[in-house]
Amino acid sequence: MLSAMSTCEFEAHPALYNTDLLLLKGTVDLVVPSETGYNFLESQDFGAILRTHKKAVLFAVPGAFTPTCSAKHLPGFIERAAEIRAKGVEEIYCLSVNDKYVMRSWAESTQNCLQNRIVLVADGNAEFTSALNAVNDRRSGRMGIRSQRYALIVENGAIVHVFRDSSGLANSSAENLLSQL
Repeated sequence: MLSAMSTCEFEAHPALYNTDLLLLKGTVDLVVPSETGYNFLESQDFGAILRTHKKAVLFAVPGAFTPTCSAKHLPGFIERAAEIRAKGVEEIYCLSVNDKYVMRSWAESTQNCLQNRIVLVADGNAEFTSALNAVNDRRSGRMGIRSQRYALIVENGAIVHVFRDSSGLANSSAENLLSQL
């Protein structure tokens, strides 16, 4: 359950505000940085993973390799990773409704993603995205099912801040999230 709201937040789907991470299910594949590149952790219960952290950040993008996601959203979190971690964040996750191979390729082709230990989350079947009620149905534009653009701050197994963007990325940017940590 959400325990705090900031003035930067705006109304998300009601189901998201009633989400307890103990109930949140969604199988994903993780693309995890290592000393030799990226490794896969397949078929992971992402809600369970988020519950293991005292503090974690998750930001979701509509698609890997898309213009705003590649030019601004992911690079913003890469640039601010050290500052975010200095605020006690144990892990920074970037989620997209893409497969693990696309997410690994995106990580490998994005400057400093590996060095800043951003974990990419491949929600290939949109299970976690659906559990959050954060689906962005873009089938009419021939882009399929996507995730909405958002960021979450998770503390001790609970979502404490939700930042959604219906367009642009002012609310879910690394800069805005950092100001709320």
